[in-house]
Order: sequence, then structure tokens, then C-alpha cells
Amino acid sequence: MGTNTVSYSARRRSHAPAPGIAVPARALAPADGTLRDTRGRSLHDLRISVTDRCNFRCTYCMPKEVFGTGYPFLPRAEVLSFEEITRLARLFVHVGVRKLRLTGGEPLVRKNVEGLIEQLAALRAPDGEPLDITLTTNGSLLERKAQALAQAGLKRVTVSLDSLDDAVFQAMNDVAFPVHKVLAGIDAAQAAGLGPIKVNMVVKRGTNDHEILPMARHFRGRGITLRFIEFMDVGATNGWRMDEVLPGAEVIRLLQTEFPLAPLQASAPGETAERWGYVGSDGRHDPPLGEVGVISSVTHPFCGACNRARLSTDGRLFLCLFATQGHDLRALLRGGADDAQIGEAIAGIWQGRSDRYSELRASLPPDTEKAAPRVEMSYIGG
Repeated sequence: MGTNTVSYSARRRSHAPAPGIAVPARALAPADGTLRDTRGRSLHDLRISVTDRCNFRCTYCMPKEVFGTGYPFLPRAEVLSFEEITRLARLFVHVGVRKLRLTGGEPLVRKNVEGLIEQLAALRAPDGEPLDITLTTNGSLLERKAQALAQAGLKRVTVSLDSLDDAVFQAMNDVAFPVHKVLAGIDAAQAAGLGPIKVNMVVKRGTNDHEILPMARHFRGRGITLRFIEFMDVGATNGWRMDEVLPGAEVIRLLQTEFPLAPLQASAPGETAERWGYVGSDGRHDPPLGEVGVISSVTHPFCGACNRARLSTDGRLFLCLFATQGHDLRALLRGGADDAQIGEAIAGIWQGRSDRYSELRASLPPDTEKAAPRVEMSYIGG
């Protein structure tokens, strides 16, 4: 492919500039505009990490003992500006992206993130249609920012919430942040029209699995989709163990002890969640009661339909949540490359993609992680 990649672990040890990318010759999207990788997967979603910082220290993402006061977060000069993000987003749209999701860290700690949303909301697909612009947040700042986010052009939000029990939730976020403030943020987002809202619950066996039914009871019938995510081996610092994974199939069986459920079709190509609808008295899905989802990356991988790329805070393109290396697009942005050159680089990178970590997880040697540590989720978003 002729592109230089940058090891995540090397980048975190030193903030020295990475070498530039050699632009591939004429690596362009096909005439129909559908860019496909080596496994025939199209590029549709771009997840953009706007900051590597967060005000939570969730034990499965940014454990405090690693991401403490001395942790080397990115200097401001290395972080992409809003204008740089927008330029890259526009080029991704030209090769097929139709959905932009802002992530972090915690995206709402980035100053004036509403200004970035306004810029992204002005972008259009080649057919003139607006993009689907969403944001994932821990909800801590959502109550006071929801209205401004909606006015800037944000369409929807996904809120991370792992328990309704204050003791459990505060232990998991590890900064003593209370549940009621996240719930207030969800209410504010709903009032601002940022919906349909999704709530993501990472389930760890023995930690918060007893909260599955209380969470379902709380959100059922409120126009909010609750999704249960298997505890994943993202990064190298969250102490992941297979015996702490509660399979999505077990979550559904538990829910069905109280709520009849019916399987639903995927709502979009490449959807990560398996959808289940609450059943009414007639034995069919009752839309007002809503639905739940399970994201089973560990026990039921969905690599074969993955259509997502991830742009890190400092402009590196990662092709998998479990990647060890990224492709440095910032070097092109700041090195004078024109739009055509950057677009060709993006196309070439995607067309060379073969990632399928979750499908291979069980067959990988036990020392794989030591040889090449995976990128931390806080650096590229979930």
C-alpha cells in the first residue's frame, strides 16, 4: 500500500512527529462511489475522537492506576483542530462515509465542541443529503449542553451508563459521579430532540450483571434503546479476563425471564447490535415499549460486516477497535498535501484493510498482546 504506519505504543511513549505517508498512486473509489476493503466491506461510518481526555476513570476503559495525574495526554499542538477534522471528514464523505460519530475520551470536555458539530453539520453527501451526526458521551455534561448541541446540528446521542445503583456506578466510573446527573442529562437530551437516544451498558460478570433487569425496567417504554455490551479486551490496561464476560445470549435469556422479546431485523448495514423488541399482548413487537440490543463482540463477532473507521485525536486512521497501528493523516494535512492526495491515501488505506481481530481472538497466541499492545479505547473512541 506504500503507507507508513505508526505503532500505538511507540506514539504513547514519545510525542515526536511521525513520518509522513507516501500517497498511493491512483487508489480511488470505484465509479459507483462504494469503497471496499480486501474482504468486500464498504466504508460507511467514521468515528472521530476529539479528545483523549475524560473526566471519568472507568475501570474497563481508563483505569485510574494507569491514567493518573502523570499520564502523558496529547499536547494541544498535536490535537487536530476543528478545521482539520472537518476537512478530513469532507474527504471521507467523498469516498462513502455517511455517518459521523464524535467520541473521546469524553467529547464534551473538548472546548466549544458545538462549533465542530456546526461545521460537520454543513457537510453534504454527493447526492446532497445531510450526514447522520451523532455523539457518544458519559452524560456528565449533557444536561447543560444538550440544547446547544442540538442547535449546532447534532442528530442523536448515545449515553454510557453501567448501573442505576449509585454505589455500583460510582465504583465503575471511579470518580464518585452520581447516577442522577447522568439521568438528568438523558432527560435534557430527550427534551432537546437528540433522539432516538441509546444507552450503552458495559456488562462485567460479578460487577454489574445484577443491574441488567433494573436497567431494562427503567428504560422500557421511554423511547430509549438500552444496549448491553460485552466486556471487551480493548487496549492493554483494563485487566480484561474472559471469565468476566457475560455473553450477550445470556443477557437475552435473563431479560426474557421478565420481558417477552422478539428478534428484530438490523436497522442499518453493518449494525453492531443484535436487536430485540419488547412484545405486547398480541405476541408481536410493540414499538411503544421499545427495544433492547446486545453487542457481542467477544462471543459473536461481527467483523464480516464492519464498515467503521476511526480517526484518533491526533489524526491517525485506525481500521479496527483492536488495532495496534494507525495511519498518520495529520502528516499529510500539515505537510501540504492537497485534497486529491489525501483522498487517495484514505482510499488506499481502506482498500488494503483486512482486520478481523474478534474473529481471530480465540486462535491468537497468548503472548500476542505483549508483542504489539492494542490501542487504548480512550485514544480512538469506542
